Amino acid sequence: MENKREDNVQHFLDLIKKSRRGKFKVYIGMSAGVGKSFRMLQEAHSLLKNGIDIKIGYIETHNRKETQDLLEGLPLIPRRKLFYKGKELEEMDVQAIINLRPEVVIVDELAHTNIEGSKNEKRWQDVMEILEAGINVISAVNIQHIESLNEEVKSITNVEVKERIPDIVLAQADEVVNIDLTADELITRLKEGKIYQAEKIEMALKNFFKSEHILQLRELALKEVASQVERKVEIEVPKNKAIRHEKFLACISSNENTAKRVIRKTARLANYYNSKWYVLYVQLPNESVDKIALDKQRHLINNFKLATELGAEVVKIEHTKIAKAIIEQAEQKNVTTVCIGKPRMNIMKVILSTNIFKELLNKLSSSDIDLIILS
Repeated sequence: MENKREDNVQHFLDLIKKSRRGKFKVYIGMSAGVGKSFRMLQEAHSLLKNGIDIKIGYIETHNRKETQDLLEGLPLIPRRKLFYKGKELEEMDVQAIINLRPEVVIVDELAHTNIEGSKNEKRWQDVMEILEAGINVISAVNIQHIESLNEEVKSITNVEVKERIPDIVLAQADEVVNIDLTADELITRLKEGKIYQAEKIEMALKNFFKSEHILQLRELALKEVASQVERKVEIEVPKNKAIRHEKFLACISSNENTAKRVIRKTARLANYYNSKWYVLYVQLPNESVDKIALDKQRHLINNFKLATELGAEVVKIEHTKIAKAIIEQAEQKNVTTVCIGKPRMNIMKVILSTNIFKELLNKLSSSDIDLIILS
């Protein structure tokens, strides 16, 4: 009885905190140069005209004249100056923003990594702090900076983006707006010198700004915004109780690369369905702490961390039978979909020749649990 009363109190406190939290709007684009900063500054002018106390916490114009001109007349919060490796550098002043308490603050480049010695490692963490203080934030990010899309972006562009934000950050946005351009429009802007300086244009056209790359990144951006709208509908529109609410179980092994792919792809699925998800690692006797190779142990820990950052609950259990462990966990947690990595050999051979898959498929086929094999 006492526990129930405490749960009710905590629930009420959570509701109060949520109502005090600032609103979060994110502009998302397929690449640099689509006009995210420009649009944020246009909105800032519009809000200012309507009597809203809005300030610029951080904006990056990249010396683009049309963006620079829009700063005229907007109140800027001075940046903090820090010395790093003998150089004077500037960072957003989070404490100054919180002390001034504007109604709305513009914070550009959400995926930015702060200078060493800053309170938070990443700018998205600064934004979370500002929101918790009850200040509304308008920010921006490119699609390639979303954690679960990292491998897809790398396969498209052949570039591994180092600065990334966990998907859960975008999931907390109250509004996500896509800034869309066609591939031709973006390439024209690049050639006109509106994105990079002259010496960088030719290299950009041969790499990130190839037409086929832009088209694929544009598709990712459109899909991401569509999934955010889907989530908003799920949360805010009254639900039909007959609809099945998805729960995903991502099953990983100590194989580093396969595990990463399974985690990221399951994160995308869970994100789309706005559902709870788990990452399960079944530790067999031959991978106990005293037997597993140190590099495999390190990779496992990194993958557990990745899963947590992407919003999963990590489940690590010791068992002698993988299939049985998966089935037990799926049933205990009311999982609707089990996700596994693609086996190295022909799938039909695996199904016909291994007890793990036979047992798993037999059990799942008699239940209401789906099985997804991720490539």
